[in-house]
Amino acid sequence: MPYPKGHKIKVRNKIVESAAQAFRTNGIHDVSVPFIMKGAGLTHGGFYSHFDNKEQLVAEACRYAISDTIALLQRVADQEEQNPKIDAVIDYYLSPYHRDKMEMGCIIPALSSEISRSSEEVRQVFTQELERMIAFISDLAGIDASKGSALFSTMVGSLVLARTVKDPELSDNLLSSGKQYAKALVRA
Repeated sequence: MPYPKGHKIKVRNKIVESAAQAFRTNGIHDVSVPFIMKGAGLTHGGFYSHFDNKEQLVAEACRYAISDTIALLQRVADQEEQNPKIDAVIDYYLSPYHRDKMEMGCIIPALSSEISRSSEEVRQVFTQELERMIAFISDLAGIDASKGSALFSTMVGSLVLARTVKDPELSDNLLSSGKQYAKALVRA
């Protein structure tokens, strides 16, 4: 009996979602194909009927995860009744919730250090998606791309450091300081 129409696409999407969650939480190199497939509720034998290699999956997972983050941040902005809506996005991005939910958070701070050592294909996709994220942030804030790059770099850097330190008070202070500086950057 053949699979229903669209089955292969649904399975592929489950694999990409599983990979995005696993990469956000554990990084690229510490996640195996069997681990990803198990997370998707599948056996690892079917992986190569969907992807040529893990690098292709990494690239697709980055695309998916950044699209997911942009959609989430757009919903956060849309729920904000006052202006500037970018403040609500900054507050969410630099919140303890986002810091602590790596498996659901933005993939950019989770993978940036590993991406720099990845294949050209992965780096190209990551670059395109980062540019898309910066354009989203810039448009939402009503600022040019250069200022948007500085704003998003501040947000990512603050989140990375807040996730890195062991001291909870210092982590919270890094988030708070990042929020203040990011909002000041928008208004400058």
